[in-house]
Amino acid sequence: MKPFGTAAILAGGMSSRMGFDKQLLTISRKRLIAGLLPRLAECFDDILVVTNFPELYNRMPVRTVSDIIPGKGPLSGIHAALQSSKSSYVYFMACDMPCFEAGYAEYMKQRLLEDPNDACVTRRGEWIEPFHAFYNQTAVGTLEADLNADKTSVFYLLKKISTLYISEEEAKRFSSNWSLFCNLNTREEYFAYLNLQKG
Repeated sequence: MKPFGTAAILAGGMSSRMGFDKQLLTISRKRLIAGLLPRLAECFDDILVVTNFPELYNRMPVRTVSDIIPGKGPLSGIHAALQSSKSSYVYFMACDMPCFEAGYAEYMKQRLLEDPNDACVTRRGEWIEPFHAFYNQTAVGTLEADLNADKTSVFYLLKKISTLYISEEEAKRFSSNWSLFCNLNTREEYFAYLNLQKG
């Protein structure tokens, strides 16, 4: 199996703080996810959406998959995508993240080729960014054990598997204002982002 090729968008959250399904977020009258696809296609030839509503993607050039072990949050989605991946590593982002930086994805790929690990994530101070990150199928066994034990923290998983951490200084070469890791959790964040785009 080739090392890279699949990217996954997790679209299975409750969206409780947004008030409507974040899979339906639009930017410039276009579904946020639809706008991301051409940019993801620069780096990945297989794009998966982890969703409970596959019908929302009938007209998009993606594959869809649902959680195999449901109800465990993002970890369930990571597990489902790894199980369905066409490559050893899967690049992950969430459906409420409007930004993608191809140069950074390619940089992370190169780092993993030089130093293979179960995951590659970005660290900012003490905070770890769980998305815009790569996870390897080699982590599936540990991940499944966590899910079956009702341990649903991505951060807990990363401590148990071999993880390559990209420093804040490295990441800021590609996203100087950290906008790459922006996510739209609330209506306020969403409308603020829309206003920023108008400016």
